[in-house]
Amino acid sequence: MNIESFREYCLSLPNVTEKMPFTKVKDPYSRNVLCFYIGSKWFCYVNIEVFDRCCVKSAPDEAEELRARYAGITPAWHMNKRLWNDVYFNSDVSDSKILELVAESYRLVLGSLPAKERKILSLK
Repeated sequence: MNIESFREYCLSLPNVTEKMPFTKVKDPYSRNVLCFYIGSKWFCYVNIEVFDRCCVKSAPDEAEELRARYAGITPAWHMNKRLWNDVYFNSDVSDSKILELVAESYRLVLGSLPAKERKILSLK
């Protein structure tokens, strides 16, 4: 998988937008982070230059199970480690599994949006 195909997949999910919210920070890694949003919340982010991993949300029990099963899944750096995982590309996590985890993160975040925001998104 490469950044173009990964980005294309994320943007193929309904009502997804993207932005790079950290362009003014000092840390070069963070400056190149592209976040994918559903409504007002992100569900996934990835560094577009390094493209080493993506960060996705999981249900708490599933997050722990994934870390136990895959060496390429670790608690997410700078996020709530109970809910967010870093998933490394070119590891023991297949590309299809990564896309499955992105889709699940999308569903979880969509479900956590306020009802009013979900309603607006369903009208688009």
